[in-house]
Amino acid sequence: MALVIDGKATSQAIKDELKLEVARLSEAGKPVPCLAVVLVGEDPASKVYVKNKKNACAYIGIESRSIELPDQTSEETLLGIIDELNADPSVNGILVQLPLPLHIDEDRVIERISPDKDVDGFNPLNAGRLFTGRPGFVSCTPAGIVELLKRHNIEIAGKHCVVVGRSNIVGKPMALLMLRENATVTVCHSKTVNLKEITSQADILICAIGKPRFFTADYVKEGAVVVDVGIHRMEDGKLCGDVRYDEVEPKCSAITPVPGGVGPMTIAMLMKNCVEAV
Repeated sequence: MALVIDGKATSQAIKDELKLEVARLSEAGKPVPCLAVVLVGEDPASKVYVKNKKNACAYIGIESRSIELPDQTSEETLLGIIDELNADPSVNGILVQLPLPLHIDEDRVIERISPDKDVDGFNPLNAGRLFTGRPGFVSCTPAGIVELLKRHNIEIAGKHCVVVGRSNIVGKPMALLMLRENATVTVCHSKTVNLKEITSQADILICAIGKPRFFTADYVKEGAVVVDVGIHRMEDGKLCGDVRYDEVEPKCSAITPVPGGVGPMTIAMLMKNCVEAV
């Protein structure tokens, strides 16, 4: 029976710790952390994510500022709002909810956010800091995965970690974080030859390709730790990940479920970045 890595309980523990930390900051006369969230358009999923972030802020004691803009907002208007937030000393963290409408250049927007307020960890300067081993904000999902593994006493150092996916948000920072934790890292992607042969050598397999139930037991080594980053809503309304959980779980030593695994950790680590920004 595999250890089920409980992201829901772990994220709650982190939020409880942050709540105490914010209270201590307040007692010491430090400012309350403030997160500004910018939402452009009416995307339903984005609205849910923003609501969840507001709820997490309220629980921890972080001030949440919500700036909601119509879908037709120009890129220049959005960049001007980011400039104002960068210059506002009362704002510690800035988050622009992705995806943005097609007429807005996401890269230009991400680059405009001050690296010292970039609590999502997407700014190229923070990516460079991670690459060179310097302090900086780290993309929340990969940071949450490392936290999950550590808090479940899963050894990383010396292990062979295979990351499947090379996105700027998950795959690439994930590989760098596992290197920082002294794992031996292999990165696979859509052009990888003999994918199954490589993943079946992994002590820790991190699946982040965005294809529902793609990874079967054939991709997994006996006793491996499997981290499922994917989340998909099936036709019957149920959620699933990139991994065929029911088939893979008996072969693992530990596995993250979907839902309730990696997902809750992303917001918890965003909150952690906000508090650290103070």
